[in-house]
Amino acid sequence: MCRQSATVCLIKSPAPEDMAGLSLMERLRLLPDPRRRRGVRHPFVAVLLVAASAVVAGARSYTAIGQWSANAPQHALARLGARVVGALSVRVAPSAATIRRVVGLVCPGGLADLTGADPAGSDTLAVDGKTARGSRHSESPAAHLLAAMTGDGRTVTQLRVPDKTNEITCFAALLEPFDLTGVTVTADALHTQRAHARFLVDEKKAHYLLVVKANQPELHRRLRSLPWKNVTARRYDREIGHGRRETRVTRALTVTGLGLEFPHAAQAVRILRHRTDLATGTVSRQTVYAITDLTSQQASPQRLGQLARSQWTIENRLHFVRDTTFAEDTSKIRTAHGPENMATLRNLAINMLRTAGHTNIAAGIRHASYEPFTRPLDLLGIA
Repeated sequence: MCRQSATVCLIKSPAPEDMAGLSLMERLRLLPDPRRRRGVRHPFVAVLLVAASAVVAGARSYTAIGQWSANAPQHALARLGARVVGALSVRVAPSAATIRRVVGLVCPGGLADLTGADPAGSDTLAVDGKTARGSRHSESPAAHLLAAMTGDGRTVTQLRVPDKTNEITCFAALLEPFDLTGVTVTADALHTQRAHARFLVDEKKAHYLLVVKANQPELHRRLRSLPWKNVTARRYDREIGHGRRETRVTRALTVTGLGLEFPHAAQAVRILRHRTDLATGTVSRQTVYAITDLTSQQASPQRLGQLARSQWTIENRLHFVRDTTFAEDTSKIRTAHGPENMATLRNLAINMLRTAGHTNIAAGIRHASYEPFTRPLDLLGIA
């Protein structure tokens, strides 16, 4: 069953180990066509591939995708599996209206899972949410999307958070389908929940590092009261960039047996950040607390500092990219499953560009746009 609707989203659920051998076209064939049979003209998978290719070429809206489709030459439409008509076997591209209808109807959970990366064997997995501000309209709030990304910048999946709840209720559903054995999952303070810790360690055989703030007041108070000044296990990191100089001091303390009453807690972490603005000379200081099930033998202060920073990966390498390169917050796609499915297509484009070696997604999009009907298809593995 789809995690976001009451319908079956996969015709046949493939085993995780078999997914790596499937092309994008083969994966999309596992999704059922949500359209009524009567009046269907364009192949379902072809419409999705047209949309995905156009997004890789830089399209940001249904109109832009429709323009890309209308201008696609016959050789590109043939690779995409577009509809064939007439004795001359002419390929016909789907219209913007058809693309809008299909993208708005397709199962969002299935599309996100089938186009995402496999997290098995990854070092870290960051979980965080983002609101697509432009999707807000008078009848409902903006779509809030909870996503998971590996430490090397590949999006695994995402779910739309129901309007009358929050990310907490979607955390387990987001990660449930995947093999997370040995993976360290990081999340912000909203997900510092005892149920989440039990789910990760007991059910998924994973590890966690969770930020602790005032939403867990008793746990936060206990962490603050620990004898941090006496801790000898510490790590200093210094760097200069983005117009500032930053020093981070990471301290770790074993908390087993101290009665923190948080499942599987083995170490507490305190990260003290000193930042100096190089232009103004302004100095700021921030203290962050976190908790993890990793023991001191499994994670040193240096390792814990790296894990804490890995949580920023999803903000810097996914949410920021979708906002700046794809202008997601200004997108007016609002109806049906359009907001989350368009976000999934953007995630797919980012994944494919990173897999191809592009470290700058905006530059990668420009490179693909110079040959818009060949390079996007090559990146997506469409023969």
